[in-house]
Amino acid sequence: MWGKSVRVCVIGAGLSGLAAAHALKERGIDFVCLEKAPDVGGVWRQPGTGERGPGYRSLHLNTAKDLTAYADFPMPAEYPLYPRHSEVAAYLRSFAEWAGVLGHVETRTEVRSVRQDPDGTWTVVSADARGRTATRRFAHVVVASGHHTEPALPDPLPPGHDTFTGTVLHALDYHDGADFTGRRVVVVGLGASAVDIAADLSRHAARTVLSVRRGLHIVPKQLYGLSVDQIAEAPWFQAMTFEEQRRFCERALHVARGNLADYGLPEPDHPLFSSAVTISDEILSRIRHGAVLPRPAIASFDGPRVRFADGSAEEADAVVYCTGYHMAFPFLPEGCPVAADGSVRLYKRVVAPDRPGLYFVGLVRPVGAITRLVEAQSRWVAGLVAGDSALPSAEVMRAEVTEYLAGITRRYGRTRGASIQVDVGPYLGQLREVIGV
Repeated sequence: MWGKSVRVCVIGAGLSGLAAAHALKERGIDFVCLEKAPDVGGVWRQPGTGERGPGYRSLHLNTAKDLTAYADFPMPAEYPLYPRHSEVAAYLRSFAEWAGVLGHVETRTEVRSVRQDPDGTWTVVSADARGRTATRRFAHVVVASGHHTEPALPDPLPPGHDTFTGTVLHALDYHDGADFTGRRVVVVGLGASAVDIAADLSRHAARTVLSVRRGLHIVPKQLYGLSVDQIAEAPWFQAMTFEEQRRFCERALHVARGNLADYGLPEPDHPLFSSAVTISDEILSRIRHGAVLPRPAIASFDGPRVRFADGSAEEADAVVYCTGYHMAFPFLPEGCPVAADGSVRLYKRVVAPDRPGLYFVGLVRPVGAITRLVEAQSRWVAGLVAGDSALPSAEVMRAEVTEYLAGITRRYGRTRGASIQVDVGPYLGQLREVIGV
C-alpha cells in the first residue's frame, strides 16, 4: 500500500534517526520511522536489554555531554560529563517525547528491502515482530540505521583457528566482563571497542591480553582539563592550520602519556589524524597496573594456546575479536552507497548522486561529537524534501565525491572505513553552506 500523505521513510530511531525525524516534523513533513528494536535509542539502549549489538555494559560517551546533546534539548545538568549508556538511552527517549516524534515511530519493524521504482519512487518492504510483511511506497528514504551490524574478522584467520578449544566471539556479541570471571581472555584490536572491552575484562578475568597488530594513536578524553572535543571546537584551535593543530596535539599527547612503546604497544606508523584515533582514559592505566598485558598480533592457534608474532604464547579460554564491521546495508541495492572498492560514495556524505530521493544521515566518523553534524544533515535533507533546497546535477555530485575521496586517500591511505572520516569544523561549514545559513 502507499500512504500518499506519508512522503518520507526514515530507517532507524537512534541518535541520527531521531534528529532526522525532528527536522522533518519541524517542517510539517509527514513521515514514518521504522525501527527494528522495541524502543528508540539505538546502540545506547542495547546494553540494558541484553540485545545483540555493538553496545556493552561498560559503554559510556567518549564525547562531552554538552556537544553530544541536541542543540535545543540539553542533557540533564545532573549527568556527568561522559554519561553511561543507560543515561544516554533515557535522554534519547526524552528527546523523542519532547520533539513529538514517537507517534511516527514503528518499533519492532525491520526493513527487508528498499528499491527504487521506474517512476522514481521508493518501495520499502518491512516485517514486524511476527514476520508479517508490509510494502509501502515513498517519495524519499532517509537511512539512519548505522552500519555496525555485520562483524568483520581477520581475513585470513590465523593458522590453527579451527583447533582453538576456547570460545571465539566478536565485539558485537560481547556484553559484560562479569561473563568471563576467572577466565583467560585475549582481546584482538586497538580501536574504541577493543580498549573498552579489555579494560572492562581486566576487572573480572583471571588474565586479560590485548593483541595489537598495528599501532594507533591513543588519545585521553581530556587534555589540559578540557574534553578533547571541546578543544577541537574552540575558536583558538579552529584558527590554526591543520598542521598546527596536529603539532599542538602531538606535543600535548607526549606530555600526557609519553611514547606508546613504553607501554608495550606498537608505535603508530602514521602521523596523528591520518587514521582514526582511539579515545580512552583507561587502557594505558590498566596496562601500567599490570591488569592488561599487551601482545603483538596472533600468529597461530594450537588447541588452548594462542601464539603471537613475537614467539610468546598464552593459554586462553576465550578470544574477543574487536576488528570492526563491514560497511553493509543489505536492504539497499548492491553498490549503494558502498562501491566495490569499499568506499562510501555520497555527495557531501549525505546524498546518493545517482539515486534521487535517497539520503544518509549519520554515516560519518568525526574526530569529535557527531550530533551537530547529524542535525545539520537532517536540516539539509528536510529542506531538500520540502523543495527549499536544490541539488546540483548528478555529474557535479559525482565529481565532488571523487575529489573528496582523493583527499581522503592522500590523508588516510586506503584504510578500511576512511571514506566516512570528517573533520567537525570544516564539514559543519560545508553543511551550513548548502543549507544556506
